[in-house]
Amino acid sequence: MEPRESWAALAAGGIAGVFVDLILFPLDTVKTRLQSPQGFRKAGGFRGIYAGVPSTAIGSFPNAAAFFITYENVKSVLHHDSTSYLTPVTHMVAASFGEVVACLIRVPSEVVKQRAQVSPSAGTFRILSHTLYHEGIQGLYRGYKSTVLREIPFSLVQFPLWEFLKDLWSWKQGHVVDSWQSAVCGAFAGGFAAAVTTPLDVAKTRIMLAKAGSTTASGNVLAALGGIWRTQGLPGLFAGVVPRMAAISLGGFIFLGTYEKTRQLLL
Repeated sequence: MEPRESWAALAAGGIAGVFVDLILFPLDTVKTRLQSPQGFRKAGGFRGIYAGVPSTAIGSFPNAAAFFITYENVKSVLHHDSTSYLTPVTHMVAASFGEVVACLIRVPSEVVKQRAQVSPSAGTFRILSHTLYHEGIQGLYRGYKSTVLREIPFSLVQFPLWEFLKDLWSWKQGHVVDSWQSAVCGAFAGGFAAAVTTPLDVAKTRIMLAKAGSTTASGNVLAALGGIWRTQGLPGLFAGVVPRMAAISLGGFIFLGTYEKTRQLLL
């Protein structure tokens, strides 16, 4: 991958990330509060819907940029040695590497954001200071494993499906898809991936919001899923699935469409 292409992927990914995260922040807040252990109303309901937005504003660009520069570079390297039937595997591997790298930036931002979303009266800086004072830097990375375990299955579904739908649409119309068509493919792929990975998202939210020192705070995803199943059953595992699907479908449309269009302009 040429340096110019790498810089285009980095810039386009960062810009797309900021756009989608800020536009869809209210839906993300509703989803987080639906998944929180204290319940939607006690977590704030529809009040303070932009609580935690500074954390997202700061983390969005580097997070999305890190994902796409990793995704495009790994995909470029693997494409040299892969045949057509292995293309979906290439996309899966590239997306997985991208998520592992991006989560190094995403998780601290996500921890602060989600704690602010369920405690709207506390400011973002206060939550950051409290977390660092009581838990240290490891407190900001609580839920890293659960986030990676959520994001990799999500990407294993979303990105191969997105690339497949783009290729299918390109073949049907006889030319490469436009950016808006890529966005439509991204919306469908994202919504489907969001639905099937919601239980992992609920577990990640519970781990990040758990009281320090509790069993859930240890980060055991299977234990978190088991606890949710025992206390709330299937509805608990799929708490917030509708706003999650809505946010990620819209997010996929905006995010991947903006990414494609910006990358085309930069190249």
